[in-house]
Amino acid sequence: MRSRIEKIGLIGLGLVIGVTFSLHFSAVADKDTETPLPVEELRAFSDVFARIKSDYVEPVTDKKLITEAITGMLSGLDPHSSYLDEEAFKELQVGTHGEFGGLGIEVGMEDGLVKVVSPIEDTPAFQAGIKSGDLIIKLDDTLVKGLTLNDAVKKMRGKPGTKIILTVTRKGEPKLLTFTITRAVIKVQSVKSKLIEPGYAFIRITQFQERTGENLASALDNMYKQSQGELKGLVLDLRNDPGGLLNSAVGVSAAFLPKDALVVYTTTHAATATRTTT
Repeated sequence: MRSRIEKIGLIGLGLVIGVTFSLHFSAVADKDTETPLPVEELRAFSDVFARIKSDYVEPVTDKKLITEAITGMLSGLDPHSSYLDEEAFKELQVGTHGEFGGLGIEVGMEDGLVKVVSPIEDTPAFQAGIKSGDLIIKLDDTLVKGLTLNDAVKKMRGKPGTKIILTVTRKGEPKLLTFTITRAVIKVQSVKSKLIEPGYAFIRITQFQERTGENLASALDNMYKQSQGELKGLVLDLRNDPGGLLNSAVGVSAAFLPKDALVVYTTTHAATATRTTT
């Protein structure tokens, strides 16, 4: 066990110099990918499209109908496939960059309201006095009830320096609380680490972002130095990690798996691709 952890430490030292990993793809396509269009099915789609356009109770744009059709087509395949339009893709990039204009709170939904899971230390929300368990009922003049979590998050994020008023209900407080908060640049730290006790380290990865591999390398190096080269055990905590960039996840695995180990492979109708770490 000790030699295994020391090996991890040495890998971490190497990664500090620069986390470099290459993805090798091998694809074999021996089938003709050109297939005829399903005319009957497309005719049915066209008929439904035309009927909605002419008879639906409210006007619906062509873009919305097509987007929802694509969304449904992918979500119906399996729980992991989804369609991202331009706006959704930008939101994804915000998360994986780990930096955005906002308030600095981790949130979820409870009974149709936005619940504060935790304010991030040294952010505008933390400094304003927002606490874990607070229920946000209004954003400026907009009631949260009826909004999706994504819609609420979009309203809370914005250009640094702009203000927003949160109306909050808090357990034990008889009256509603209001907080005027100025947005700032929020940096989400994807790798957190500490020594549990001498020789035993704890590293948590909250999300796989662009610099997660490098941050993990720095954390490993720091823990190794604090243990004076005697790192006996390591806990890697991935609980509640929502995912993120596959390349970063592959980079993290490089610190713990043998060189050229198979990390993930993908299979399509026409080809199979494998990714390995080097």
